[in-house]
Amino acid sequence: MTLHNDIKELIISSLNLEGMTPEEIDTDAPLFGDGLGLDSIDALELGLAIKNHYHVTLSADSEQTRNHFYSVASLAKFIQSNQK
Repeated sequence: MTLHNDIKELIISSLNLEGMTPEEIDTDAPLFGDGLGLDSIDALELGLAIKNHYHVTLSADSEQTRNHFYSVASLAKFIQSNQK
């Protein structure tokens, strides 16, 4: 399984997006707003899930963190660059 699909599975399971499949999440589409439509509560849940699953630390109010959370592709890039 690719990291992109793994992240999509994590998004679906951690945010209880019942009935959604990884194929329905566009790797390059925004996760918030017009894309997947996630909100700030979802961001907190997803941040915690990523921290627990991938053992990477995210700072809550950083502009960089917002950039990392832009899409599945940007999250994958962040995780790859921060895993030991």
